[in-house]
Amino acid sequence: MRRKKQYYRPYEGRRKPAWLLALLAAILVLALGFVVLLGLVLTGARDSITGEPKVMVILGCKVESWGPSVLLQDRLDKALDYLEDHPDLTIVVSGGQGPDEHISEAQCMYDYLTDHGVDGDQILLEDQSHNTVQNLRYTVDLLAEEGYDTTADMVVVSNGFHLTRVRMLWSRVCGGDYNLSTLAAPSSHVPSRLKMYIREPLALVKSYFFDR
Repeated sequence: MRRKKQYYRPYEGRRKPAWLLALLAAILVLALGFVVLLGLVLTGARDSITGEPKVMVILGCKVESWGPSVLLQDRLDKALDYLEDHPDLTIVVSGGQGPDEHISEAQCMYDYLTDHGVDGDQILLEDQSHNTVQNLRYTVDLLAEEGYDTTADMVVVSNGFHLTRVRMLWSRVCGGDYNLSTLAAPSSHVPSRLKMYIREPLALVKSYFFDR
């Protein structure tokens, strides 16, 4: 009697449920998106001087009980280095007072700069802002109120991780009629630097959609 052949499907392993595959795909997409955004942040963390800036804008950061935080001092020292060769710039220090700060960030920056030899008469204080888009918008408004040409060449000083977002928001605040240079301060405090390079890609997305 002839035996009937049996055909077996090869073992394919245990199939993963569809929801798990969808979750893994979503995680992969989010991870790739974060890597792209981090690349944009890193690419923007550089000095870029074009034209002849007439105004320097220094963006505020955390004020401690003893004075500027490490990140803020990094920004101020970067500004002082540039001012050695460009002493005639008008300077805007921009930053309000947070609930855990004893003075405004603008006042703290003013005190630090004047203690290091900068003429206080060349410094304008913008002390009402509480985030980056307000820093830029209120700074432009202040310059206009003081009679400055807001389309003149300007240079913004902040930590390198911050500058990609600054450039994006500056284009919204000023439209297409501007020439912006940037000075990338180092981030000497390593824990803060690591934290900010994680936070900043997310802040870039938030600002893109909501900071109008």
